[in-house]
Amino acid sequence: MTASETITDEPAAAEGESRLIVAACFGVEVPTFQGEGPSCGHPALFIRLSRCNLTCSKCDTKYTWDWSRFDPRKESTKRSVADLVAWAESSPVELVVITGGEPLIQQARLVPLVRGLTAVGKRVEFETNGTIAPAPELMADGIRFNVSPKLASFGVEETKSIVPAALEAFVASGRSAFKFVASTVADLDRIAELADAHRLAPVWVMPEGTTPEAITATTRVLADAVAARHWHFTTRLHVLAFADARGR
Repeated sequence: MTASETITDEPAAAEGESRLIVAACFGVEVPTFQGEGPSCGHPALFIRLSRCNLTCSKCDTKYTWDWSRFDPRKESTKRSVADLVAWAESSPVELVVITGGEPLIQQARLVPLVRGLTAVGKRVEFETNGTIAPAPELMADGIRFNVSPKLASFGVEETKSIVPAALEAFVASGRSAFKFVASTVADLDRIAELADAHRLAPVWVMPEGTTPEAITATTRVLADAVAARHWHFTTRLHVLAFADARGR
């Protein structure tokens, strides 16, 4: 079984009966925040989808794709659009973050989900690796994309993780911010090359790390250089607050 695993088509169904492969939903029963990027610190609900089209060695959600270490039957389930919308509607929190894995692998089924969420007053942020162009149907009011292209230093070949046509589609959407994980000043130089080549803006930089100590250390390595480039800087609030626990 491959990392991404084929998403097989299901028989045609009403919008509320479409099902997505989900790793976890959290933020209703135990409240939490968006931990990264432009909405860092905002109360948020999370729908984490399973499956990814990349195999980054530094990924912190390998349970969504690495079937050499995890059992997909235990780490994922199928949930209907109607169920997911009802779950989100049960909370007064406005922001719903759809993340992964790589959520846009399932974007045909995300269209009815997004329509359902916005119909009940939610706004939606997608967290995507930027390798799959978003469908036109996802370009709607209340929808934003946090695009996080992965550098070679994140443990992936850039021939796979940097897809110019997809990045250009996100730029053209006018609904995207570009968030890069960085560990060194050399990473910032590579980010600058990509931002210049593909007109990526606004640029956000996030320090790599899965512990508060690592995030603090990397923040201090990067901070002056990020400020000098007049980019945005984001921490990983969920790691600082909740020690990177699942479901927080």
